[in-house]
Amino acid sequence: MGRYLIEPFDHSDRYATERYQGAAGRNWWTCDPTLRLLMRRHLGEGYAWAEPRLERLGALMGGLVAECAEETDRNPPRLEKYDKWGRDVSRVVMPPSFLTARAALMEDNFTSPSFAEEARSNWADPSALAAAWTYLLDQADIGMGCALGTGGDMVVSLAEKHAPPDVRDRVRQIFADGFYSGEAAQMFTERTGGSDLAALEATAEPDGEAWRLTGFKWFASNANGSAFVVLARTPDGAVAPFLALWERRDGSRNAVRIRRLKDKLGTRSVASAEVEFTGAEAFLLAGQGSGSGLGTMMKLTNASRLGVAMMGVGVARRALVESICYARSREAFGRPLIEQPLMRRKLAELIVEVEAAQVMVFDGLAGHRLRLGPALIKLRTARLGVTAASDAVEVHGGNGYIEQWPVARLLRDAQVNPIWEGGDNILCLDVRRAMVREHAHEPFLDRVEEAVAAAPEGDAATADLVRARADDLRKAITAWSALDPATAEARLYPLAQFMADVYGAALLLEQAGWEQRAGFGDRKALVARLYAEEHLGDHGPLRGLDRPAEALDRFDELAGGALG
Repeated sequence: MGRYLIEPFDHSDRYATERYQGAAGRNWWTCDPTLRLLMRRHLGEGYAWAEPRLERLGALMGGLVAECAEETDRNPPRLEKYDKWGRDVSRVVMPPSFLTARAALMEDNFTSPSFAEEARSNWADPSALAAAWTYLLDQADIGMGCALGTGGDMVVSLAEKHAPPDVRDRVRQIFADGFYSGEAAQMFTERTGGSDLAALEATAEPDGEAWRLTGFKWFASNANGSAFVVLARTPDGAVAPFLALWERRDGSRNAVRIRRLKDKLGTRSVASAEVEFTGAEAFLLAGQGSGSGLGTMMKLTNASRLGVAMMGVGVARRALVESICYARSREAFGRPLIEQPLMRRKLAELIVEVEAAQVMVFDGLAGHRLRLGPALIKLRTARLGVTAASDAVEVHGGNGYIEQWPVARLLRDAQVNPIWEGGDNILCLDVRRAMVREHAHEPFLDRVEEAVAAAPEGDAATADLVRARADDLRKAITAWSALDPATAEARLYPLAQFMADVYGAALLLEQAGWEQRAGFGDRKALVARLYAEEHLGDHGPLRGLDRPAEALDRFDELAGGALG
């Protein structure tokens, strides 16, 4: 029984609230058949070695980390601006719940160099395991995912190429536990905006081997980190990335001030701040006059979009689990919600969308590094996180709107994902850049063709549908390229959505083919068919009302394969 007082009107099993267990407290590995299938496929012979470690990780994420996330959301970081003598210390104080979760995560860090080496020695792909680690973490707290993963790869990569030896050694020391040690921050955005580099106002002046940074950054997440990549304008007008640390080379405090922490809608566990540089010591992360550092940084920024895409999937997965759990327990009109046809429709759609997004992100992180992949995947999954969280609130009814229930935080947190690392419009512009400058649509279409070729036997109609739409997509790209510039830009969004639709359907078919050939059944073929029919099918004048109700007929199989 729960630790609550029995009320005099508790005369029905409907008040047995202990039945309402959501995601928290479950093992997020053992209750996720879709993740287990993904890991079997990506790890191959290394799966047996990885499985007990993933099971331990699933208990950690669904237990301590999820519990700490709720506490940190209620008691977020605070800024200690001045010491007792009135001196500016600009110290971000993280709550104990954050520090507890972070310490536990670093003890079981699948992204560390030592873990990667151990995984390789046991025939397990480190990139797949790192993806699983972030996927599970993002279900608990995408703010923690941001706090640990913001810009670490960028700092290390650029410092290795361009920083002086002693500074490079300091960066190596900071990131000894890997990119996810939680010590980095990217400082690009100013009050004039974050995407338009021509409007950048922060400046850097040479000072011997170092530079002096002056300027004000409007939105800097992970402001409690130790190493910052800062964009600033050099005397010749060029924009370049610089490395700034809290301490100068001589060990004294660097001229970095935090004006205030942002009072945000969500992701309260990551300290976002307004940061001012007043002649701070910094080091150019580019070859003099080459612009190579900025080009490398932009490539790393594009790659980090996959991290934000995973955050979208993590929120969507958590929203799905909370929705299924609640629908199984809540009764209305004499039976559980999950037995109601309209609820089954909503949950079936959510299951299919989450699994399509899941396979897309894992293909990007642990499979094929397509130039178009990050932008298209983030375009789809970041928005899915918002809609899935909103659906979860609706499934919970009035309870979903209450902060004591977990889905309200999910909705607040999810809204940042379409913003981080570029909004929809910026992603679409990157799609254009990749197609026009690099012909990136060609390897993308080749990947789609490869995936469809691996489709399962017994459902040629779905494979034919996806293959036909891939041909249509190629024609659409050709037609788009002939449009006048303004019209072409305006139509980038539907073109990118078309690409994501075809990509998701093809990858689901490929996954379904693997599942069938490996002897694990044909559930993914059902998921692929439902996704392809919804996104690529011709619904006709009746808008699909005359289609077979396969999602309802096989709902128990769908739901059971989504949440074990």
